[in-house]
Amino acid sequence: MSMNTESNVENNGAEGSAPSHEYLTFVLAEESYGIDILKVQEIRGYDTVTKIANTPEFIKGVVNLRGLIVPIVDLRIKFGLGKVIYDEFTVVIILNLNGRVVGIVVDGVSDVMNLKGTDLRSVPDIVASIDTKYITGLATVDEKMFILVDIEQLMTSNEMALVDSAVVQ
Repeated sequence: MSMNTESNVENNGAEGSAPSHEYLTFVLAEESYGIDILKVQEIRGYDTVTKIANTPEFIKGVVNLRGLIVPIVDLRIKFGLGKVIYDEFTVVIILNLNGRVVGIVVDGVSDVMNLKGTDLRSVPDIVASIDTKYITGLATVDEKMFILVDIEQLMTSNEMALVDSAVVQ
């Protein structure tokens, strides 16, 4: 039996070393989320935005980031997670999505996690109250669950194309 265990450990070690990804974790309405760290350009405190007329409620407006006009999306509003309160913990995560810069407002940033493929679980079918097409999976670390979001797919979706039509660069 010990030989089988050793060979399993060797196999798991080989599998676990290659497919690991780092995720930036953040909080929205007491739930924890994770996004691919490679999409993150910087993290900033929430500041005043310039509102743009005729945009959806979740698009807070735009900011000037070193000469670049960046649309700001509030994910709490986008996900329908209740009343939005901006405080000293509210931050904007600036994303670079294939050269397109977008900011997302979150309640707070938690940590950077390194997850292996074995840490990930699929989203159960019974979760009907949320739109799961932008959720890549669930991860559990130290008994805490994280919802992993495909932020690039979310931000480049048709409903987000309204950002492009409202912001002329």
